[in-house]
Amino acid sequence: MSMPIPSRQLFIDGEWREPIKKNRIPIINPSNEEIIGDIPAGSSEDIEVAVAAARRALKRNKGREWAATSGAHRARYLRAIAAKVTERKDHFVKLETIDSGKPFDEAVLDIDDVATCFEYFAGQAEAMDAKQKAPVTLPMERFKSHVLRQPIGVVGLITPWNYPLLMATWKIAPALAAGCTAVLKPSELASITCLEFGEVCNEVGLPPGVLNIVTGLGPDAGAPLAAHPDVDKVAFTGSSATGSKVMASAAQLVKPVTLELGGKSPIIVFEDVDVDQVVEWTMFGCFWTNGQICSATSRLLVHESIAAEFIDRLVKWTKNIKISDPFEEGCRLGPVISKGQYDKIMKFISTAKSEGATILCGGSRPEHLKKGYFIEPTIISDISTSMQIWREEVFGPVLCVKTFSSEDEALELANDTEYGLASAVFSKDLERCERVSKLLESGAVWVNCSQPCFVHAPWGGIKRSGFGRELGEWGIENYLNIKQVTSDISNEPWGWYKSP
Repeated sequence: MSMPIPSRQLFIDGEWREPIKKNRIPIINPSNEEIIGDIPAGSSEDIEVAVAAARRALKRNKGREWAATSGAHRARYLRAIAAKVTERKDHFVKLETIDSGKPFDEAVLDIDDVATCFEYFAGQAEAMDAKQKAPVTLPMERFKSHVLRQPIGVVGLITPWNYPLLMATWKIAPALAAGCTAVLKPSELASITCLEFGEVCNEVGLPPGVLNIVTGLGPDAGAPLAAHPDVDKVAFTGSSATGSKVMASAAQLVKPVTLELGGKSPIIVFEDVDVDQVVEWTMFGCFWTNGQICSATSRLLVHESIAAEFIDRLVKWTKNIKISDPFEEGCRLGPVISKGQYDKIMKFISTAKSEGATILCGGSRPEHLKKGYFIEPTIISDISTSMQIWREEVFGPVLCVKTFSSEDEALELANDTEYGLASAVFSKDLERCERVSKLLESGAVWVNCSQPCFVHAPWGGIKRSGFGRELGEWGIENYLNIKQVTSDISNEPWGWYKSP
């Protein structure tokens, strides 16, 4: 599908501004490898201007325009944003599809979730008003104490390319609900919808500087944002390697961070399941979003008694996936995001073969697609736990398979990873599912499903998958300072010192 790509500048202080160095980055359509436009390449100088704009917006009129307003006041803007995104849904869906390569039907769900997220955090902003001045019970009657919830300040938001606008929204919506002002640095590999979102902010009358959007390369724009002394908090979603750098940078200023990083999530299938039903969930857990999911359940552990049947059905179902241009009706697997990502995934597959693994299906470019960064959904068996393919995050449509004989063995294999973002367990024995859920070392556990994610529930990992929680009531807490206010309500002197 051919469509015009809007040409935008950086969105700073409510205006579209040319990057100071005037550089731009080409946009490459991952479906055909063609250049379809460009985005502004922000630099540290642009970050400086954007952070200053966010600081002014935070402090303007002593915060009475944004930071110190009621949650109900800010909620009106969030609801207006949700309505505007819904109104322009078709526009956003098409841009997200062409920019990221994800199937059109997935992009539809993503943009719906964007609107839902803003609506939800509008409710959270309103709910915060009722929590202000919440009393604290003290053991001494002469003192009275309460708690204030106040915005943490200017926040730097650094987001990935797999869910471009949705992942940005997961951070923007709670940050704005809390009363923060923000600078967003989306991934240079998929920034179109994030830039378009700036227009939505202007259309709903969001005060200038409350949200600023600076696109650009990570070292040029992301790193200066994370290290900026006037940024009070950084929230980052991306690779564990980059997350470590963000954390180290923030540590120099003792700056709080929220990190949602990589994963190598297990999916455990016990012997009592409906095979075809679980086969579909297994595929969805790894091949959704073209396999580019931080929470992808890409390590399949299947009970040895059903392994032969399960794997046979899994291969047959996988070969039936429609791989095509993401705008084609019924597409269920599009291209990966870039040439660099394509090469990296193919290298993982090649190394697995050289280490003795067996490619049961996929592992190469689809024969009918000569252009674009397409990779067949791939299933790999004969895996040892020391293999790279089993231990490292691939971030592509690649599923590894191992068998187990007991619940204890399944748990040992599942937890034998440096990551801890998500896990899945399948069994008709719900007591077993509950038992296993408690023992799986991850921030989220899916029972008899994989990948459903709702704005109402907390999201985040443990181990090298990061820390902090986004979404749900926990999401807004990320962007708040909790202040204790204690008063002496007695007229009596304290009496600790003798009067002269």
